[in-house]
Amino acid sequence: MRVSIAGAGLGGLCLAQGLRQAGIDADVHERDPAITARFQGYRLVLDEHGLTALRGCLPPRWHPLLDAVVGDAYAERLVLDPRLNKIGELGPGRAGTVVDRHVLRHLLLTGLTVRTGAALTGYDVLGDGRVEARFTDHDPVVADLLVGADGVGSAVRAVLAPRTTPTDTGVRFVIGRTPLTGQFAGLERAFGSKIAGAGVSLLLGAMRFRTPPKEAAEALAPEVTLPDVRDYVRWAMILPPDGSVGAATPQEAVLARTEGWHPDLRALIEQSDPDNSTLLSIRVVEPGERWAPGPVTLLGDAIHATSPTGGNGANTALRDADLLRRCLTEDGGNLLDAVGGYERQMFEYGAEAVRHSLGALPGFVPQPAG
Repeated sequence: MRVSIAGAGLGGLCLAQGLRQAGIDADVHERDPAITARFQGYRLVLDEHGLTALRGCLPPRWHPLLDAVVGDAYAERLVLDPRLNKIGELGPGRAGTVVDRHVLRHLLLTGLTVRTGAALTGYDVLGDGRVEARFTDHDPVVADLLVGADGVGSAVRAVLAPRTTPTDTGVRFVIGRTPLTGQFAGLERAFGSKIAGAGVSLLLGAMRFRTPPKEAAEALAPEVTLPDVRDYVRWAMILPPDGSVGAATPQEAVLARTEGWHPDLRALIEQSDPDNSTLLSIRVVEPGERWAPGPVTLLGDAIHATSPTGGNGANTALRDADLLRRCLTEDGGNLLDAVGGYERQMFEYGAEAVRHSLGALPGFVPQPAG
């Protein structure tokens, strides 16, 4: 069996690793011109589903390395004012494991060949039941299965399920990261909490590695090269609906909205890396009408993109990868039965993940300052 995967995000790479362990030929095609064309290094919280799926697809010999480069998720989940006084609570937090996306992506890339600059332009199902995928600047590829793991704007979904389209929630947020130094020890209670300002909300999360990733890889799995990343704070400012940063840089936009805030919060933004700060929109994709099982399917944000306030986007994509891996390797070799079984389960929990994330969104979206 040969599987072609469109998209080198966490879900697509996790699937490729899982299939590789099972002896299935899998190739990955990425539309970006290079693996490092975009910075993708923000903190994620993996729940039990996500972590189990990840471990199921990774070679067992890398499990100790994975355990070494993650952190523990703990937070009081308070609502604070801009001077860091408690004014409320967000409710119970969820247990989980904190991981850096940039580090995890490098781990998942190990041993894989990824064709970059390969944006999918279309595909055709052939007479023998296989699928031929076409890419920019690359020769067509024929495979038994094409997996669209190509994100919210999925080119695979546009052909397979053209009536399933992204919905823009209207919410915008600025995200960035700052080295976690002793200067920010006083912000401990703000990690995992919401800071409610005038027309904005600021969310902070600490990424503390059990072992620095580069050092852990050198000691536990020398064949793996991980980036030299140190502890940091991931911050995200949610703007009012349809908010924008105007002509300012993302960093300047946040500073302009935090005049008079606690000096440690101001310093956190001032010391952030401007190259790793960006304005993002929150778009969701809700699974719609199912298509007939065939040699093409979807995974992750391509079929169930969630709001980040749900904390389940990466977890659900990893869950997809592991489920599809298991269906393809445990279904007796019948491809259509395997894909159909995967899609039945994925549609159910994927739709629930989107609903959960949208339900959580209002609690984080600020009201316009008035």
